[in-house]
Amino acid sequence: MKAIAINGSPRKGGNTEFLLKKVLEPIAEAGITTELIQIGGKQVHGCMACYKCKENKDSRCAIDTDMVNECIGKMIESDAIILGSPTYFAGMTSEMKALIDRAGFVANANGRLFSRKIGAAVSVNRRGGATNVMDSINHVFLMSRMIVPGSTYWNFGVGREKGEVEKDAEALENMKDLGETIAWLVRSLKA
Repeated sequence: MKAIAINGSPRKGGNTEFLLKKVLEPIAEAGITTELIQIGGKQVHGCMACYKCKENKDSRCAIDTDMVNECIGKMIESDAIILGSPTYFAGMTSEMKALIDRAGFVANANGRLFSRKIGAAVSVNRRGGATNVMDSINHVFLMSRMIVPGSTYWNFGVGREKGEVEKDAEALENMKDLGETIAWLVRSLKA
C-alpha cells in the first residue's frame, strides 16, 4: 500500500509542502508507505498533443527530458495520489498543470491507469482562488475514474509567507482528517 503527494509549489519548505506533509502523517501512521515528490520549481514541459502515448501504449509520455515520466510511474504504483498547489491567479502552478495534462493523457491512453485509485487535491491561497485550484485538480481525478474523498471542509489553507499556513488551525485539522480518510479508504480497498 502506497500514497504519494506531489508538491506543485516551487517554494521548497513552503505552505503547500507543509499541508501535504500533514495529510501524509496519518497515512504513514496507518502503516501505508508515503512519499512526497517535489515537482514545483523544476523544468516541466507541457503536453505537446503529439498523441505518442496513444500510439506507443507504453504508459509513458514521449517527452523524456523532465521528471514527469518518473511521476507517472509512481502514480501508477500508488493507491492514493495527493496533488498540491499554491494558488496563482486563481489557478494551479504551471508545473502542476503540465503534470496533470501529461499524466492524465498517458493514463487514459493506456487503459485508464488511475482507475479506482484515490485522488485528493490540496491547495493554499493568500485570500481566494483555492477552490478553483482544487476543482481543476479534481477534474483529472473524476475523468480518470478515481475515488475523491471528502473531509471536514475544503482541502485548503490560508497563508502567503512561509509558515503562515501553520497558524490556520482549521486547515491543519482538515488535513489530518483528509489523511485519516485516505488511510481508511486505502485499507478498505485492499481488504
